[in-house]
Amino acid sequence: MTQLSVEIWSDIACPWCYVGKARFDKAVTLLEGKVDVAVRHRSFELDPNREPGDVTAVVPMVARKLGISPAQAQANEYKLGDLAKAEGLEYRTEGRDHGSTFDLHRLLHLAAERGLEAEAWSAFYTANFADEASIFERERLIDVAVAAGLDRGEVVAVLDDPAAYRESVRADQAEAAALGATGVPFFVIDQKYGVSGAQPTELFAEILEKAWGEKQPAITTIAGAADAEACGPDGCPV
Repeated sequence: MTQLSVEIWSDIACPWCYVGKARFDKAVTLLEGKVDVAVRHRSFELDPNREPGDVTAVVPMVARKLGISPAQAQANEYKLGDLAKAEGLEYRTEGRDHGSTFDLHRLLHLAAERGLEAEAWSAFYTANFADEASIFERERLIDVAVAAGLDRGEVVAVLDDPAAYRESVRADQAEAAALGATGVPFFVIDQKYGVSGAQPTELFAEILEKAWGEKQPAITTIAGAADAEACGPDGCPV
């Protein structure tokens, strides 16, 4: 069965990934019955040098990183909250944490192997952006992963083994770099079109339709002789 492959590089800590995925999903829904899409999520750490356990509040972290005031950083969070709400998403604009997402990505690779990729990404996004409890706390992360359908024993085993899925995460990030992606979300459609950022739903739909049309080439019908036999709506003349 022919499907249009879409690879999405994202980070759970990225609010534009959260919003962009919602816009992309709406485009897929708009094209339901016309375009068959197969999505694969890929890992991208926005803060790869942050040590596990180094957790900080989002607003002061953003203020330091962008060189803006805490008030401006908080105002940005309010704007992001409004954009998320417009896409039907919950977004907690105050009191969120930021930490290393490496362990989250390792668990997301486990989820992909268990056929729970979409469920785990959705659960992790919601836990990070909408829930009060921090996903960067080990027990909370375990609970979220289990609620997404993963086996608790397997989740704990991955978290206890720093090498588990490490190379899978690194390979995703190396491929993103090779493709020229310097930020996320980054969408690769049918290994042909690269789309950067949380684009509008209409643009996603346009590109998906274009790629699908190119994947399904038009058939040129060559007419036969005037007396060639054929069946039609009225039957099959003999």
